[in-house]
Amino acid sequence: MEQKNLPAWILGMEEEELSFIKKFILASGSLKEVASIYGVTYPTVRLRLDRLIQKIKLNEQLAEEPFVAIVKQLAIDEKMDFETAKLLITAYKKEKGEA
Repeated sequence: MEQKNLPAWILGMEEEELSFIKKFILASGSLKEVASIYGVTYPTVRLRLDRLIQKIKLNEQLAEEPFVAIVKQLAIDEKMDFETAKLLITAYKKEKGEA
């Protein structure tokens, strides 16, 4: 399959994230089985899955609101705390007249 035919959310994933998704699918969505594969706890797998879900949603928002999506991604990747992200997004929307 050519890359141009792949959805943007897949192209935005790192190799390790794609591997996690593949293992999740092959485990029929069983978080317990994926936890066993990785040798981690169920909550750890749940947190990782939640972050991937957020990343997919952000990739969809990126086209609509690139700045907001980038700030949210920084918070999800723990490169910025959530309070700072919220402040930046609020200030951005206020500047645009949306808040």
